[in-house]
Amino acid sequence: MICLKAIPSSRLHLPLLASSPLRRHRPSAVVRAAAMSSTAAPAIAAPIEHFVLIKVRPEAASSGAAAAMVSSLQALSTLVPGLSYIHAGPVLRLRSPAAEALGPTHLLHSRYATKPDLAAYAVHPDHVAAVQAHVAPNALDATAVDWVNAADLPSPVAPGSAVRLTLAKVKEGLEVAQLVEKVAAATKATGEGKGSRVSFGENFSPARAKGYQFGMVAVFDSVEELDAMEGDAKVQEAKAALRPLLDEVVVLDFVVDAPAAASL
Repeated sequence: MICLKAIPSSRLHLPLLASSPLRRHRPSAVVRAAAMSSTAAPAIAAPIEHFVLIKVRPEAASSGAAAAMVSSLQALSTLVPGLSYIHAGPVLRLRSPAAEALGPTHLLHSRYATKPDLAAYAVHPDHVAAVQAHVAPNALDATAVDWVNAADLPSPVAPGSAVRLTLAKVKEGLEVAQLVEKVAAATKATGEGKGSRVSFGENFSPARAKGYQFGMVAVFDSVEELDAMEGDAKVQEAKAALRPLLDEVVVLDFVVDAPAAASL
């Protein structure tokens, strides 16, 4: 996992609100092209999910340093044993007030078959070198979460997939296990025929998570399919049922291996 001790990790305390109006990020062609080396994730039944949200310095985005960071992280796919899948690239849209406040511009998503594989990745020399040379000098802040997929089915990610990431804090007095159980029931009720594939679970790495206790990804074949989900009545009903359990939520979207010519 990316370790950035020098980056501040101030906690955010914002109320849960409805998703903010659509905010589109249009990454440069250089950044998008650098993200092209990611490969489709194998369908591991219960992968270890590792997410790092990175807020890069404005000058890093304009100078090409952010693109070099993305390229260096993508290259780890062929350098680190036990790394089942990795994607690094720009955030497409920030979809909640907490996401806007956190302000990530880029993210890293990787998967592992076991927790020891994740631990080995964290200390692998090539990973450490990429962080020291490209991430630490260019990042203003980073937030990281890890979870074991608690969904019944795998959630493979293919080039062109649109992914929605949700990080959540539960209300005081509630257990994260209660949220996991409710989400499991909700995804079974709404997922059939919607084209999405989900992975969710309780965060087991609190040190750099800024208090976020739960993570979830919903994977769609395209941005259009993800957007169509917003208008589904069953999905909105499920969100309403879960909202009383939640204290704060980060919601954002990203695209895996977006073609350089695509309109983001």
